[in-house]
Amino acid sequence: MSFRAIWRSCLTVVILNTGFVSQASAVLPVFDPEGQVLPSLAPLLKNVNPAVVNISTFTTKQVANPLLNDPFFRQFFGAPGNQQYQPQQRRTQSAGSGVIIDAKNGTVITNFHVIDGADEIHVGLADNRSFEATLIGSDPEVDIAILKIDADDLNELAMADSDKLQQGDFVIAIGNPFGLENTVTTGVVSALGRTGLGIEGYENFIQTDASINPGNSGGALVNLRGELVGINTAIIAPTGGNVGIGLAIPVNMARNSSEQILEHGEVRRGQLGVVIQDMTAELAEAFDLDAQQKGVLITQVQDQSAAEKAGLEAGDIVVSVNGKAVDTAAQLRNAVGAKQIGDSLKVELLRDGKKRKFKVRVGEKINLYSGAGEIHPALKGAEIEDMQDEDGVRVKSITRGSPAAGSGLRVGDRIVSVNRVIIANLEQLAKVAEQSNGNKMLLRIIRGNTALYVVLR
Repeated sequence: MSFRAIWRSCLTVVILNTGFVSQASAVLPVFDPEGQVLPSLAPLLKNVNPAVVNISTFTTKQVANPLLNDPFFRQFFGAPGNQQYQPQQRRTQSAGSGVIIDAKNGTVITNFHVIDGADEIHVGLADNRSFEATLIGSDPEVDIAILKIDADDLNELAMADSDKLQQGDFVIAIGNPFGLENTVTTGVVSALGRTGLGIEGYENFIQTDASINPGNSGGALVNLRGELVGINTAIIAPTGGNVGIGLAIPVNMARNSSEQILEHGEVRRGQLGVVIQDMTAELAEAFDLDAQQKGVLITQVQDQSAAEKAGLEAGDIVVSVNGKAVDTAAQLRNAVGAKQIGDSLKVELLRDGKKRKFKVRVGEKINLYSGAGEIHPALKGAEIEDMQDEDGVRVKSITRGSPAAGSGLRVGDRIVSVNRVIIANLEQLAKVAEQSNGNKMLLRIIRGNTALYVVLR
């Protein structure tokens, strides 16, 4: 069963598996034997449940005993001493959920972590039909993946505008917790815009108390019209079980990723080319502003970036994007991340205490190096990018079988120092690496809530 846990402040953030479904429908009353009207979600669920799917993934892994690579130990296992031990293969299965968003084309949306690394993906429908799915593309930074199945007579779930959600709105979660198919739970929107949990690259979670458990990942959060408002992805709990804090990706964010994947096969996410941080009362005072001033402080503008071309400068305080206030670095990052390369943004900022407006065209990510292998041979096969709201660099992806895959680094690791020298970006990482004696480098990385050292040779 697909499940992952992330510790933060003594709480476990657990990635889950769910299922949901689709087709707008009103919550209609039902009647008891005496003809009395009783409120019920049953009429809504009759339309929604057929769009809920089970996702089963199969992965073949090699299992090797390192002792059997030693000729001395091979003798005890009856293996020839002059032959290299061949690892055994083991086939594993995990389960998750998904939502049909296009019945005509057989398009299914789910979480990336549900299908990550899978050799085979199967989609099971509510009518007991099962189909092998094709992975169209994914967006790991948002935790979204798009699948396609070749099937007729499908039901789809209509998407709502998640920007219109309000705290206190009633919502319904439907999925397969612990393998219990088509489980329905209800609750409300507990909070909106949850960020800083360290689960995904882009975070803007809907928090709900609708019960979500392992087995719910990739499933749907729906409103009382039967419309999709979110993709369930995680819970926060001390012991891994539900305690009433579930997290879902807003459907608007998921829709942006899915549309790009369906059009291009990938998400072409751009950037402004700035390093940013949240405003604090101390910073506001230092900039001669009111202590309550909200906004995002630009601390660095990259050369030849979209921000530089538009005229943005270090020390500018961004207060809104496209007319919507941005109070945190995460909000600004999400606003930019939701746009494609070439899209324009109307940015309002404070410069020397005065409001100014700029039009910024989202640009491609600036990478000073064509590959991390140019920085160090052991990093060949790794894609490393600058952090927008923190110092250090992030390991975005690692190609299987590459030198980087055996370096000890993992996707999501944040490298914060090299040879005990603190680094803020890729440029500094390359400079320190260039000054290293020999081919050995000592990296200090942040992995979740843990700091550790990795030696590259």
